[in-house]
Amino acid sequence: MEKKTLVAYFSASGVTAKLAKALAEITGADLYEIQPAQLYTSADLDWTNKKSRSSTEMNNPDSRPAISSKVENMNQYETVFVGFPIWWYVAPTIINTFLESYDFSGKAVIPFATSGGSGMGKTDSILKKCCSPITKWKSGKRFGGADKAVLKSWVDSLGL
Repeated sequence: MEKKTLVAYFSASGVTAKLAKALAEITGADLYEIQPAQLYTSADLDWTNKKSRSSTEMNNPDSRPAISSKVENMNQYETVFVGFPIWWYVAPTIINTFLESYDFSGKAVIPFATSGGSGMGKTDSILKKCCSPITKWKSGKRFGGADKAVLKSWVDSLGL
């Protein structure tokens, strides 16, 4: 069976979705949207409200929002890019749910994020713990937009 590439992403506002679609196009990867079982409303995403759903989830490191569907035949993928917006200087906890739902042993896992200004923070160290110790973890990269030339240069630098 031919080993393939997957771009899995969670997008709250559409920015990460745009980047993920461009990345899938550049890499020839399959695309999978990590959709929460309970969709987020705009009120849920109000980071200024300490009682909003996103604030509550992000203030509880053990929070694992349910995902609406599974990736079919994850075994066919050798490389998995995982995209998300930066929330509170890390990945939204639904990304932990995604990574803990599969065995990534021997697979390359490469996080990418969108943010208007926040860096990756402790994202790599937190997410890496969600995977098998023999996952081929690559350090994540934050992007401000979906410039295809910048994406292609980054992908080329990964030596996949």
